[in-house]
Amino acid sequence: MTSKERILKLIDGEAPDQIIYAPNYWQWFEHHRNHQILPKELQHCESQLDMIKYLGLDVLSRNVYSEAKDYWFGGLINIKYDGIEYSENRISKNNDIIIEKKYGNQKKSLKERLIYDWKGSTLVQSEFIIPELSDWYFKEYIRLMENSDYEFNENRFMSEVTRVGDSGVIMAGEVVSPLKLLHLILGPVNTVYALLTYEDYCMEIMKLHEQKQLKVIDEMTRKGVRIVMAMDNLDTMFHTPSYVERYSASFYEKASRICHRNGARFLIHACGRQKDNLKYISSLGVDGLEGVAYPPLGDVKLDEAMEMTHDKFIITGGISAIETANLTTKTEVFAYTKNLFKEMKPYANRFVFSASCNTSIETSFEMICWFKEAWEEYRDI
Repeated sequence: MTSKERILKLIDGEAPDQIIYAPNYWQWFEHHRNHQILPKELQHCESQLDMIKYLGLDVLSRNVYSEAKDYWFGGLINIKYDGIEYSENRISKNNDIIIEKKYGNQKKSLKERLIYDWKGSTLVQSEFIIPELSDWYFKEYIRLMENSDYEFNENRFMSEVTRVGDSGVIMAGEVVSPLKLLHLILGPVNTVYALLTYEDYCMEIMKLHEQKQLKVIDEMTRKGVRIVMAMDNLDTMFHTPSYVERYSASFYEKASRICHRNGARFLIHACGRQKDNLKYISSLGVDGLEGVAYPPLGDVKLDEAMEMTHDKFIITGGISAIETANLTTKTEVFAYTKNLFKEMKPYANRFVFSASCNTSIETSFEMICWFKEAWEEYRDI
C-alpha cells in the first residue's frame, strides 16, 4: 500500500495498514537551508517535500507547496481585485525581507507590512491592514472585500499533486474562519476591542468573508481537493468557547457540510489549548484537528481528545517542541513512540503521527532520524 493509498483510506474513515507518519519540516528545512547547515544526507534536497520523500515518510501537508517568504500558508488560492490597485514592494535589509502591501491608489490607502526574519526563518507581521480602530479603516476594508474575490488555481493544485505523487495527499491550507480573519487584519488584541466597540463593522466583515470562503471551498472540493484545512491556530486563549459559538460555528458547520457533499474532509489547524472546544467543534461536523499537543503546550492528551470527539474525527500530532527538547536519547524516543502508538491503536482509523504544529528549528537531525526509526519499528497496526 502506498502512502497516498493509506491516507485516502484514512480520509474514508478506515484504518490503514500502518500508522501514518506525516511530519511538518517546513520551517526546519527552510532554516537549515537558509543558514547552510543542512546535514550532508539532505544537501541534495531542494524542498521540504524532497526531505520527506528521502526519509520515506508520508506527505499530508498544508504547506508542502507554500512559500515561507510569502505567507504562513497558502499558494493555491489567488485574490482578484476589481477596480482596486494592489501593489507589493520587497526590501532586503540585513538578510531580512520587508514586504509592504498597498491596497488602493488613494493618498491614504490600506497598507500592511510583513517581515521575513532571516535569523529565525519565520514571517512576522509588523503592521496590520487595520492598524487602529476607526470608521475609515473599517469602511475601506469592507470596500476592499466587496471588490475582491478568491480564485482557486486548479493548474497549480494539479501540478503539486503530480509532484507529491504516491507519497501522499495535499491538504489545501487556504482558508480561515471569520474570527481568524479579524486576527489577521487587526491582531488578536485589537480584535477583542473591535468586537466590543465596532461589532457592526466586524459582523459585516465576517459575513462577507464567510460567503467568499465557502464559495471557494466548494470550488476546491469539486475540483479534486480531498482535505481542506482552516488555518485558524485554534487555541482557547484566542478562540474562546463563546467566541467560537458566536463567530466561527456557522463557518465550520457549513464548510464541513460542503466538503462532505463533495467527498472531502474539513480540518482545523490547532495550536495550544483545545480541551474546552473539542466536543463542540466535533458536534459541528468538523473532521479533525491538526497538531494537538500534550501538556504543557496543550491541555489534553491525544487519547482524551479521541474520546471527546466523534468516531471519524482525525487528530494529528504527538511530537511537539517539548518532546524534541526533553527526549534526549534514542532509547527515550523509542519508549515514547511505542507507548503513544499503543494508546493510539484503538483509533488507527483517525490518527496521524505528526508534529504538533511545527518542528522546532532547534531539533537535531539525529532526533528526526530517531523518530523515523521508532515509527518504522512500531508502525504496524
